[in-house]
Amino acid sequence: MHSSSAMEQAATATGTPTDVKSPVSAGDAAAKEATETGKRKCDDSEERETKGRGKRRRGAGGKKMRPGERYVPPPQKRNPGVSFSEEHFSETSYYFEGGLRKVHPYYFDFKTYCKGRWIGKSLLEVFKSEFRAESVEYYQKAAKEGRIRLNETPVEDLSVVLRNNDHMRNTVHRHEPPVVGTPLKVLVDDGEVLVVDKPASIPVHPCGRFRHNTVIFILGKERGISELHTVHRLDRLTSGVLLFARTLEKSKRLDQLVRDRQLEKEYVCRVEGEFPEGELVCEEPILVVSFKIGLCRVDPNGKECRTVFQRLSFNGKTSVVRCLPLTGRTHQIRVHLQYLGFPILNDPIYGSLAWGPNRGKGGLVGKTNEELLQALVEEHCSQESLHMLDIPDDGIGIVKEEDKASMSDRKEQPEGSSKPNKSGESHQTEMDACGGGTQIMRGCSSSNKTVNEVNQDSEDLTSNRSSVKESQSPGLSKSSGNQTDPIQNFPPASKDHLCSECKIVRPDPKEKDLIIYLHALRYKGPDFEYATGLPEWAKEDWVETN
Repeated sequence: MHSSSAMEQAATATGTPTDVKSPVSAGDAAAKEATETGKRKCDDSEERETKGRGKRRRGAGGKKMRPGERYVPPPQKRNPGVSFSEEHFSETSYYFEGGLRKVHPYYFDFKTYCKGRWIGKSLLEVFKSEFRAESVEYYQKAAKEGRIRLNETPVEDLSVVLRNNDHMRNTVHRHEPPVVGTPLKVLVDDGEVLVVDKPASIPVHPCGRFRHNTVIFILGKERGISELHTVHRLDRLTSGVLLFARTLEKSKRLDQLVRDRQLEKEYVCRVEGEFPEGELVCEEPILVVSFKIGLCRVDPNGKECRTVFQRLSFNGKTSVVRCLPLTGRTHQIRVHLQYLGFPILNDPIYGSLAWGPNRGKGGLVGKTNEELLQALVEEHCSQESLHMLDIPDDGIGIVKEEDKASMSDRKEQPEGSSKPNKSGESHQTEMDACGGGTQIMRGCSSSNKTVNEVNQDSEDLTSNRSSVKESQSPGLSKSSGNQTDPIQNFPPASKDHLCSECKIVRPDPKEKDLIIYLHALRYKGPDFEYATGLPEWAKEDWVETN
């Protein structure tokens, strides 16, 4: 499964989807025809070309137009929203244990096109430099078993040199992290809008290591709900009102409300200390520290944003605060509360000591972005709580390299090699939906392997299990106490001899370790209002238990 991470990570670095062939444009076809026959386009067409130089007509397939004939482009495809099929759902199944929703491991294909910076390099070189979640020996074994394919042909020799538009496929044995077992509650479903009360710890869309343990998949598998359009996003660790449009028309209307700032958002959270009474407004600009993992901080060079806070209660140690974000920056509430000196009580990132003695209060950190990221990793390694972070396995240097590579890829990608996103969702969606990133570091020692996996587009995620040899691993140690053997509950043939994750026994996380005390309480528009009740931790008499 770990080899998947790197390949999928690369697949999303430049916003390329999977399994989409690049059609030759009509302009290219016309140019080729002109070269071969010596004929010129009609004057009409030439005049249009002169006026709109560089804008080649697409969709005609190189077909010659009769004099006076007008080209009518084909109808645009209907945007059905995000949808998965029964084929995707049947990849695996859920089971519940210890208050957690778990997913049986399954075989899965990660796909990506050759990036500009890979052209002329061998597969082995690319694996060594960018896909470090697994050893070279792993990739060599996977290739011998037909799990690595280039342009749908199995690759046994990793010395093969990559060319522009090469399509790579890597079959992996995939393990998903558990999420809280709280059911998704549907608040409204009127044919135009679907509103759910999202439990904390569950991402909205497939991203990182999450696929079946996501809101979209759970709604599809358990309720048969599909073709949803995202109106807003919630961090993976955040709970509360999550709004989808059922139709494209409704989606456009709601999007316009968001752009016009007519959609009022109200959150509640529990913060450390005694928050001041009265209304408190924070207008500090927020800058993204790392685009790859979505970490943010207050910075004069950041984007303008505004959050209004109001204390609701104080129990002697912590305060419940009402939050009204008037803009929609990533982690805006969490970053502004940190700046004010009242971080969310159990925020694993913005309440961390990695920010310094004052934990980022007043924007005082005293570290470079790279030093800050390194300190966060080290702190969570020591606490064995890296499941709360979204940081890649090879450390901060790799994050920095990937951020640069991602930007350079956008510039260097040859014309015609980029592919449209068939799901209709941007990769910013993935970052927000997962609480800030698409990569996850799961351990610092040899006993805890790291996996970096990234979102795949809906129509291109067909699992291809036929080329994988399903084999049984030697017997693994059984669990006791709070530890769950990752094999014993799985269906037959679910173990994989190349999968290192199959050989690891992990303690189950506690439910309280998978959430933060931040809840989307209400979303209100000109003619609608959707709200949930207060979570237990937001009630005035709530007392934290160990």
